[in-house]
Amino acid sequence: MPKMTVGLAMTLLIVGNVIAVFSDSLIKTLSEDTAVYQFVFFRQLTAVLFLIPFCLTSNRKSLVDGLKWHAVRGHIWLLGAIFMVYSLNSMPLATANAIFYAAPLIMLPMAMLWFQEKLTVHSISAGVLGFIGVLIVIRPTEIDWAAIAALVVAFTLAANNLLIRKLPKHQTVFQTLLLTNLVGIPASLALTVWEGKPWDFAPLLTAAGSTLFILIYAGFCVMAYRSGEASKIASAEYSGLIGAVVVGLIWFDEIPDIGMAIGTAFIILPLLWLAKVEAKNQRAAKQSDAAPQLDGSLPTPVLATNTTGN
Repeated sequence: MPKMTVGLAMTLLIVGNVIAVFSDSLIKTLSEDTAVYQFVFFRQLTAVLFLIPFCLTSNRKSLVDGLKWHAVRGHIWLLGAIFMVYSLNSMPLATANAIFYAAPLIMLPMAMLWFQEKLTVHSISAGVLGFIGVLIVIRPTEIDWAAIAALVVAFTLAANNLLIRKLPKHQTVFQTLLLTNLVGIPASLALTVWEGKPWDFAPLLTAAGSTLFILIYAGFCVMAYRSGEASKIASAEYSGLIGAVVVGLIWFDEIPDIGMAIGTAFIILPLLWLAKVEAKNQRAAKQSDAAPQLDGSLPTPVLATNTTGN
């Protein structure tokens, strides 16, 4: 996959995060007595069924490449999916999403430790300001189980996005998503059996809808993080918070207060600032690279000799 610009990678993340809000919204409609592990199993099963037709014409031999890293990501994804159901069923949509969006800040030190990425002042500043916005939104007075569950989701999102770098680049996005869900099905089924609740296929349609939205988000993440430096584009993940506020207001009558507005400003404005800075840096780098080529293409000047004696 060719390397895309920072602006395009961030755009993919913005669109993906807005779409992911609808997946969260469907999860939030589940009743309190829904079997969580069973629902997560339905999500993975429907994901595989959605993706298989897109992978039939792909090179099947390449599916075994990088299987170790697919297994790691698949089980991290499974862990995040379980804790996401718990947190969304216990918290307002926008509040849960605000904690999820700690993931871009968590990715900054992870990227530095795992891939030796150099953190810029701009990326650190945007991440810190965004996290301050998250804290303003949450206004934590005490740590409860739902907040811990949402924070676990944030760590799983951060790890999953960074581990995309370890996946074979010749595999398609559809193959990547298929393997992520396929390798986690045995563990998911085992948890369902251990849960011991009767099979209930009523949430299957909700699981399928949630899966479809989250697959679009995950696909955009694969494309963006495979092509760009995580520390430069991760702040775009914050954009979905606006979608969470809007959907929460319309769908669940969750009215945002002034704290939510201020926190959202802290999250979104640094994102726009970072995108502008990175675009300016890219233009400067292109001009710098073009200058030597331009100089080399010009003919060598010839000094004129005065032969007239004037």
